[in-house]
Amino acid sequence: MSKKWTIGAIGFMAATAAPANTPETVEVRTSDVATFYQLYDAANGKPSASSLQRDYIDMGTDGVRQFVPYRIISGEALSKEVANEEATYRQARSCMEVLPAVKSKLQGAFQRISDLDPQATFPPVTILIGRNNSGGTTGKSGVLIGLEVACRSSWLQPDLTDRLYHLIAHEYGHVEQSPALEEDSDDTTVLKQSLIEGVAELIAELTSGQVSNIHLQKWTAGKSKEIGQRFLSDVDNADISSWLYNGVGSPENPGDLGYWVGFKIAKAYYDKASDKRAAIRALLDLKDPKAILRDSGWHPGS
Repeated sequence: MSKKWTIGAIGFMAATAAPANTPETVEVRTSDVATFYQLYDAANGKPSASSLQRDYIDMGTDGVRQFVPYRIISGEALSKEVANEEATYRQARSCMEVLPAVKSKLQGAFQRISDLDPQATFPPVTILIGRNNSGGTTGKSGVLIGLEVACRSSWLQPDLTDRLYHLIAHEYGHVEQSPALEEDSDDTTVLKQSLIEGVAELIAELTSGQVSNIHLQKWTAGKSKEIGQRFLSDVDNADISSWLYNGVGSPENPGDLGYWVGFKIAKAYYDKASDKRAAIRALLDLKDPKAILRDSGWHPGS
């Protein structure tokens, strides 16, 4: 199953990179964005397939090449998307301006992750330009952020610096999760996958001050009991398409509700625990999703 961010969903793929030493030495790489826009500007907004393949993908960071399968695909595919979505790539060009501020804010979040979880690792964050189909995921090189998708995702935080900050904090939550969660993908259920995403949202809140999918807070107002009851009836369902990776939706019919319910369960579990570090580790390992649900005390409408 490909868990990728299309519109409003943030994908998870267990990162296996070696840690980047300490929170103080985490790299936030933006060189791929600079390279893309050098090619973009030189071609008056219409970079060729060959230049994107040779100078952007082949000569880029490991993060770019890890974005190729299922996302960028190839220089030819990327060139076609840039031509078809001119406004999206022009907008992302202007979003480069906030990257220094995002880098600066992240240092505090990395330190708070270290405080929460002594086992935390600190691989790089790579901000890059993709094929307009993925805003955030993790890979062998660490966290991977598609700037053009994040830039246009106005349903999230209205301030772009905050949007990228909370999104990266969410993805760093996935970095700290047990790799076994991805290896056990054959036993995916609505409960398990919602907790995987919800725990990443909890890490985002605890380290950056806010979840990434903050729009769901407003869009679920007055509906939490009904949503929770539906969720409980589906917890063992292997078909997660009604709850996750189904698009942003609308205020009347929001998508990706598993993120929000999973977060509420994870937060209830964490708030109830007397040993917060042990609670974080249990949530990141997620060995028994049903036990987490039971011990959280969460119920529909809470």
